[in-house]
Parts: sequence; structure tokens; C-alpha cells
Amino acid sequence: MNRRQFLLGSAAAGGAAMGRVAAGWAAQGKPPANERITVAVVGVRGRGRVLLAAFASLPQATVKYVVDVDESVRRAQVEAVARQTGRRPEPLSDFRRALDDKNVDALVLGTPDHWHGIPTILACQAGKDVYVEKPDAHNALEGRVMVAAARRHRRIVQLGTQSRSSPHFLSAVAYVSKGGLGRVHLAKAWESSRQGSIGHPPDGDPPKGVDYDFWLGPAPKRRFNVRRFHGTWRWFFDYGTGDLGNDGVHRLDVARWVLGAAVAAKGGKLPDLPRAVFASGGKYYFDDDQEWPDTLMVTYEYPGCVLTYEMRVWSPNPIDGEDEGAAVFGDQGCIVLGNSQWRAYDAKGKVVAEDRGGYDNSAHAVNFLECMQSRKAPNADLETVGHPSSLLCHLGNASWRSGQVVRFDPATYDFGGPEANRYQTRPEYRKPWVLPQI
Repeated sequence: MNRRQFLLGSAAAGGAAMGRVAAGWAAQGKPPANERITVAVVGVRGRGRVLLAAFASLPQATVKYVVDVDESVRRAQVEAVARQTGRRPEPLSDFRRALDDKNVDALVLGTPDHWHGIPTILACQAGKDVYVEKPDAHNALEGRVMVAAARRHRRIVQLGTQSRSSPHFLSAVAYVSKGGLGRVHLAKAWESSRQGSIGHPPDGDPPKGVDYDFWLGPAPKRRFNVRRFHGTWRWFFDYGTGDLGNDGVHRLDVARWVLGAAVAAKGGKLPDLPRAVFASGGKYYFDDDQEWPDTLMVTYEYPGCVLTYEMRVWSPNPIDGEDEGAAVFGDQGCIVLGNSQWRAYDAKGKVVAEDRGGYDNSAHAVNFLECMQSRKAPNADLETVGHPSSLLCHLGNASWRSGQVVRFDPATYDFGGPEANRYQTRPEYRKPWVLPQI
């Protein structure tokens, strides 16, 4: 099979599921209102706004509630859905009101990292399915409890790593599954998209219409600062997971996925989690209030394989032609995966297969809704896909913050020593937002 034949064949295979879904909608028309899945979308600024538009566009879903602690954001997105669908959803400031509504089938979470865990757990306990943005949680323990809640209450929980439903990533996995890379022992992921300084703005008062105490949730009480709020909250320990958990989770998820497929092609099995993790780096470039590193190298050691992650958010220079990407290396060739394309090379460096595409928000949302109906595990199932990939970020962050090698025990969630174990979870959850027990 030549390169063009593979490209066309893989693209057709990758889009087959979406094609079947689209054909079914065309034949059946829009499902009756009482057969559509009712969702509440929580946190609708930034990434949440994209999720809201994606779910509102799907004929088998109805957005009943738009939930946000910022009144101006909430009001704007209610009107956006009304223009998009002809139906005005109800605005809410507290997601728990949506959980009390027996007609709501699922929660869609586009909230900051520190508001992933508790709403997911409470939704599972309320009998709702959940689509939650990446990473799974603010820390490893929250992710573990989320998995336990989903398992106990038999809930469908999809992580927002859209690559798992995107045709060009699916075709890459199909390619390496044929064994063309040979024996693989090394994979890497990287992030080199340049970002800016957040400066040193003074504390002040929250904007009018913002329930700032609710926004803080389980995080410590402190004065409002514009950089600890919309968008740039991710650079602070209290709320985010740094760029490792922001963009890195996408690259690591793809690298882990493709590496596992390549290992399986030769009869092996990549463990879900590494046996040792070491991170080094620091805040070298930006003179600002960011707490997480701007330069980071993480090594993940598996039996017979090594996965590395490189992050430098101050440098515009791509690696292998990709600002953000992953690569897997074998003794017969390698594959380089970017956000919109992948290329496979033989041992002499000749391109032998490739495909193009992109992250598909709608396909990932469709997969979630279909799995809600079938009760099959979704493409980015929290327990088997989302939590293991997110744990790579939590483990890397724990290693960097402790300065130690993390030797993770999946049975006990022990990080291998008291210094690293400090970063399994928060020092304290601010009441009433304590982590639920399962």
C-alpha cells in the first residue's frame, strides 16, 4: 500500500463512525424533545464556551442550563445559545441546582481545574453522566475519587482529550498497530508554543456580578487578583496544574496512546502508568506572578520504554516541525504527530505514510452522548484513559515540586516518600467544599 492509499483509507475509516451518525440523523430527523439528552454546561468562558456551542449544535442534545459564577459571562452565553438554537436555556450560578433536576442527564464541565473533581463526584452521586475538561482534576487524589465515584454509580465520564475522537489521531494509531515502526523503546511529547508574562498586578476587588467566594471553592480564601481569575488562573498552585496539566496532558495522552499501540503490535503491553517519574526545570524566563515552571523536562520510565516531555513556553522554536506534538521511535521507523497532521518515516528518513485532520470537539461530544445511550465506555473513558493520562501530569508536578523521583504505587497511590506524598492532594479543602468520600 502506498502513502496516498493509506492516507485515503485511514481517513475513510476514521470518519466512518461520524458518517453513520450523520446518516442516521438525516434519516430520522431531529429526535423528539423527550428523547434528547438534557445537559447542563458549567463554566462557560474560554474552553467552556467552545463546549457549550458544540453540545448546543447536536440534534440529540438539549442544553437546559448554562451555569457560571460570573453573571456577565452567564448572560452572554445564554443569549448565544438562544441565537444558535432558538431556545433560551436557564441561567444558574450554582451547579448543584442542575444536579437536583431529575430531567438533567449529564453535566458538561468547562470549569478551571480546581472545579473538576467535586462537581464530577457529586454528579455521579446524583445519577448524572459527566463530560469533564482536562486534566481530570486538580490533583491525583481527586482523580482517584472521581474514578471510584464513576465506578460505584456506573456513570459514563468522558475526559476532554478530543484527540481520542479525532480521525487523524485514530488513523495514526491504526498505522502503528500494523507494526511498521518495529521495536519501540522511546517516545517524546513537547510544548513549545510561546506564551506571555502575566505581570505583577495588585490585588483588588472582584468584578461586579462575580460570586468570587464560590469561584474559589475548595481553594484557600484570599483577596481577588485579576491574574488569579479568568484565563490565567492555571498558573497558580491553588487552582491549576501548570502547562503540564494544561497543554501537556494532550501531548502526553497522544504519546502514551501511540506508544502503547506500537508496543502491542509486537506482542507487548505498555503499563497504564510508569514505575518512576522525574522532573527538572524551573521558572527561568518570566518575571511575573506565575508559580508553575516555564521550562520543564519530565522523564517517565516504563519497563523497556522511556517517555519524555519537554515544555518551554517562552520559546517559539518547534520540534520536528510541530509547536506542540509527540513522537514515537522504533528500530524500523518513527512517527511524528502534530495537532493537525502526522507523518511516519522509514529507517532512512523517507515519509511512508501521513494523514491530516484536527481536534474534533463535536465528534468527542457525539461519542459521549452515544455512550450515554449504549452505556459503553467512551473514547476518553475516565478510568482507563483520562485518569491515567492526567496522572502523568500530576506525577510530573509532584516530582518537580518535591525535587524527588516519584515511584508511584497504583495500589496505594503512594508517591514514594513523604516529600512527594505532600502533593497527592491539597493541604486542606476549604469548607463546605470538602472532597466527598466514596
